[in-house]
Amino acid sequence: MAGDPLVLTDVRDGVALARMNRAGERNVLSPELRDALAGALEQADADPAVRCHVVAGGDEVFAAGADIATMAVQDFQDAMRAEGARLWPRLRAIRKPVVAAVSGYALGGGCELALAADLVVASETAVFSQPEVGLGIVPGGGGTQRLARLLGRQRAMELVLTGRRLTAHEARELGIVNVVAPAGGWLDAAHELAAKVARRSGFATELAKRAVLAAEETTLTAGLATERDLFALAMAGDDRVEGMTAFLERRRPVFRGR
Repeated sequence: MAGDPLVLTDVRDGVALARMNRAGERNVLSPELRDALAGALEQADADPAVRCHVVAGGDEVFAAGADIATMAVQDFQDAMRAEGARLWPRLRAIRKPVVAAVSGYALGGGCELALAADLVVASETAVFSQPEVGLGIVPGGGGTQRLARLLGRQRAMELVLTGRRLTAHEARELGIVNVVAPAGGWLDAAHELAAKVARRSGFATELAKRAVLAAEETTLTAGLATERDLFALAMAGDDRVEGMTAFLERRRPVFRGR
């Protein structure tokens, strides 16, 4: 309903859930919903008790992309200054790992939102697509770039130029999805994966995320240098001492995230 929060939040087992709450509107990524989602993630990212995020939608729709009715009356200048575009750099700045929990349709911007996550858990009902060419436009939230880096040029071209829909199992085979879960258990499966990440050193997982993301934006030589710097930074942390001591003492480590 209109008076309900745009995003529902919860924290459990070191995992912060941000669940889009406009299923009746297919979780269309309006500027308001984008801002609320980014704000929820940023707030949780600053919480020391949080070590991993889960972004979710509803059972039938994860997110159905942009508001086409609004876009239909926009022109070039509107597109260039669209406030909704601020979502993507804000997501990129989230330090802690993000798991997308996808059930139902993830279309257009919804697919791009899943692609922007670090890990993806999909219900067996999930459907992924970049259908923008059918509307006379192109993906604008990173779909072309992330698909090309993830799948290679030829497969990315096929998906972007045809707008073909992928099932959860097809997306898993292509490497878009990490886990396919039963229709009734997708959110629990996403929380389970996020909780597994959250049990690790928060300091180390943040650094590891930065190292992997560097591979998308740099040459191999530069990426290896970044990895080495982050490795040295991890070696200076208290969690490294605790982790190695616990290993030698054959006990479970108690990480403090520093």
